[in-house]
Amino acid sequence: MKLLSEFKSFAMKGNVIDLAVGVIIGGAFGKIVSSFVSDVIMPPIGMLMGGLDFKDLAVVLKEAVGDAPPVLLKYGLFINALVDFIIIAFAIFMAVKGINSMKKKEEENPALPPTISKEVELLGEIRDLLKK
Repeated sequence: MKLLSEFKSFAMKGNVIDLAVGVIIGGAFGKIVSSFVSDVIMPPIGMLMGGLDFKDLAVVLKEAVGDAPPVLLKYGLFINALVDFIIIAFAIFMAVKGINSMKKKEEENPALPPTISKEVELLGEIRDLLKK
């Protein structure tokens, strides 16, 4: 029972939940970027390269024999994955850069309590003395 309560307190910490949400959103973002690369970016690039489809780019390491499929080195899919990575890395970089700039603004302009100048303090003391 103690193990279960320890796990519950661990899992309910804010950082763990934030991490889980981040992983889920990151997975969905990765799928969107993969679709963007394979369906939007690579077809025009392939068209400019003479009707090339990057998904089909491969080097045959071993020809098909009988029912055995050929052994292929699919470097076109690797190029797609590399473009995916670059787009995702750039998006994360921009997000972190934005968050860091917001943190710097908060650090530069901390909410300080209003300070009373020496003149105002002195005038307050004079007022208090006159009241007496």
